[in-house]
Amino acid sequence: MAAAGPLRFKSNYAVSRRMEPFYTGGRVQVSRDGTAMFCPCGTRLNVMDVGTGERLHSLEQDDQEDITAFALSPDDEILVTGSRALLLKQWNWRESKCVRTWKAVHVAPVASMAFDSTSTLLASGGCDSTIKIWDMIKQYCTHNLKGSSGVVHLVEFHPDISRLQLFSSSMDYKIRIWDLNTSKCIVALDGHFSAVTSLAFAADGNTLISSGRDKICMVWNLETRESKRTVPIYESVEAAVLLPEKGDFSQLGVKKQGLHFLTAGSKGVLKIWEVATAACVYTQPVPFEPVESKEEASEHSLTQCMLVPERNEIVTVSVEHNIVLYDAQTLQLRKQLAGYNDEVLDVKFLGPGDSHIVVATNSPQLKVFELATSHCQILYGHTETVLALDVFRKGLMFVSCSKDKSIRLWRMNKGGRVVCVAQGLGHAHGVGAVSCSRMKESFVVTSSQDCTIKVWNIPESLISKAKAALISSPETLHAQVTERGHDKDINSVAVSPNDKLIATGSQDRLAKLWSCSDCSLLGVFTGHKRGIWCVQFSPVDQILATSSADGTLKLWGLQDFSCLKTFEGHDASVLKVIFVSRGTQLLSSGSDGLLKLWTIKTNECVKTLDGHEDKIWGLHSNKQDDMVVTASSDSSITLWKDVTEIEQEEAQAKQEEQIMKEQELSNLLHEKRYLKALGLAISLDRPHTVLTVVKAILKESDGRKHLEENIARLRKDQKEAVLAFLVTWNTNSRNCHEAQAVIETLLKHEAPDSLLQYSGIKSAVESLLPYTERHFQRLSRLLQASMFIDFMWQNMRLADTTQQEDMTL
Repeated sequence: MAAAGPLRFKSNYAVSRRMEPFYTGGRVQVSRDGTAMFCPCGTRLNVMDVGTGERLHSLEQDDQEDITAFALSPDDEILVTGSRALLLKQWNWRESKCVRTWKAVHVAPVASMAFDSTSTLLASGGCDSTIKIWDMIKQYCTHNLKGSSGVVHLVEFHPDISRLQLFSSSMDYKIRIWDLNTSKCIVALDGHFSAVTSLAFAADGNTLISSGRDKICMVWNLETRESKRTVPIYESVEAAVLLPEKGDFSQLGVKKQGLHFLTAGSKGVLKIWEVATAACVYTQPVPFEPVESKEEASEHSLTQCMLVPERNEIVTVSVEHNIVLYDAQTLQLRKQLAGYNDEVLDVKFLGPGDSHIVVATNSPQLKVFELATSHCQILYGHTETVLALDVFRKGLMFVSCSKDKSIRLWRMNKGGRVVCVAQGLGHAHGVGAVSCSRMKESFVVTSSQDCTIKVWNIPESLISKAKAALISSPETLHAQVTERGHDKDINSVAVSPNDKLIATGSQDRLAKLWSCSDCSLLGVFTGHKRGIWCVQFSPVDQILATSSADGTLKLWGLQDFSCLKTFEGHDASVLKVIFVSRGTQLLSSGSDGLLKLWTIKTNECVKTLDGHEDKIWGLHSNKQDDMVVTASSDSSITLWKDVTEIEQEEAQAKQEEQIMKEQELSNLLHEKRYLKALGLAISLDRPHTVLTVVKAILKESDGRKHLEENIARLRKDQKEAVLAFLVTWNTNSRNCHEAQAVIETLLKHEAPDSLLQYSGIKSAVESLLPYTERHFQRLSRLLQASMFIDFMWQNMRLADTTQQEDMTL
């Protein structure tokens, strides 16, 4: 289970990576060089690295209002965002700095924005039916165009800036052309019967293609300002993109010269159309069944499509927040990023070297992420929400179970592509838990809301076919054994390391142990006060761990079914538990978003990790036992790295450095190099050592003078540190003389103004005054007492001399 070598108890995990939602809807934009992608996410605009899928920057509005529109200039230099607060902000996005904020002058939020080809003019279309043009260099509003009806949801400058034309569309479905010389609408192109979604200009500048939700694209002649052709698309079109005239698009059915364009819409399929004949010349093959009926498939719908010429890529955005990058010449999928995961119900490491994770979100599709690149494969097959996952030991095959009452067996090939190799039907309700055989890929155990457990055998022939990639469609699995296991929902099922036992945990507060061969009941574990969420076998001992809604974890002996240990510490339901450190420690996750690391031998909670805002449904450790992945209802997936060894090494290095410095300090004091000793003691943050140095200086002949010289040569930050130390010294009558000597030096050599600049001077003075007064009063009393003693002594001497005189007389 873990790497060989001496067993070390873990003491801490640190977040190595967090996969959070970065896109929640709206228009996405890609920088001209294709390296950065701008994705709106509520109040933030996330700048993503296209290569790694990592978030580079997150630009957030100060007013905490949602971003309604944004635009990046063609030269990638200027980024402008508009929010519900009716403000426009200009950003230096590479440094996450807002460089300018101004009022949008619109009386309702900005719905659309666009730059001209020179990056000097910005058009903003508002929900108030007006369009404003902004000069970004001189920073003022140049035009206020009125006449649109309803929300102006589309604005676009003509690529030829010498024409000074702006195109817009609003809720009356017309395309208006505005002459910026006269601020007048020259013409309204009327032809669409629903919202116009995109405008694309041909290279000659005289042809425009518009797409609409009325299932057509229209080709316009901008010289005559009339429609040349209407192309029926047979689906609501969200984007039309003209293919570049240069480039080989023969693989996409482009056989002739002339304009061709690509459409993306409600069916989720990219299509290439020839303008001259209005014919579809290519339809993209997709992994799901395209819907041909009048009812349009909303879950696959594409909301946006754009061309990135620098990278020769087509980028599409789906209604499920998936962003896909295709090769522009072949429409081969290059990369897919998942912008939003919704509630994450389960997660497991996948691949021989745990290079991927497979994620079950609140959806029928599974997502497989490659950790190095964030590339996401979407696996279609289930028809309802996937509830749980488990991976076989080798990491290439895994099984999923769903609300659709089925299980599916998946296999990853050498290239990292995952295919469904088998499916099993038989449960009467949704399948909520699943566990794989541990020794080899021979069977799967499932449990359902129908309170039954089923054992599904996997034929060896299926495994060999899957390895040889000979399976074209999923084969059917049959349940060998079915057993009614509990009176309520079964939440968890686990297979023992030797494949001979099955454990189940249920909402009826019981865990049960079953024989694997015939599902005969071997024993019942009773003791939890509320439903059991998770059961897990120890990898090394005959022990079962359970976690429950009563907030406890329990360890049970498999021989006599007795409770061996109870771990208390969670304040909420414990949803998952796993063994780590070769079965000597436990890691548990709660419905309050906390992870806890427990050492079994001592019963203590070693560490509590706060990494999520909501229930942690998924918890899995990798084969090396040095990484853990967690998944939560807060839509985020967190990868945790075991940092025990690193922390121990750091502590040891720190300790060694400390010893070296202390030795050096001792040497400096011995050599009477007081200035260096003072500096070193201050850097070690040792008030007592600094006091020792001060005492050593004062013991010297001309000690006061030496002290003044040494203190004066200290840096300002060092003097501030000494000031903080002497406040403590001054509270003790033994050390008050040294403290007062340093105070005197500081007051002598520092001007009052410079002393006032010291950090913490106010609190230092407030602390020094009462104790200094007390020391002064004590000295005054001492002086009085010494004067009284002196007076008595003098009197005694006088009396003595008088007696002597009397005697001589």
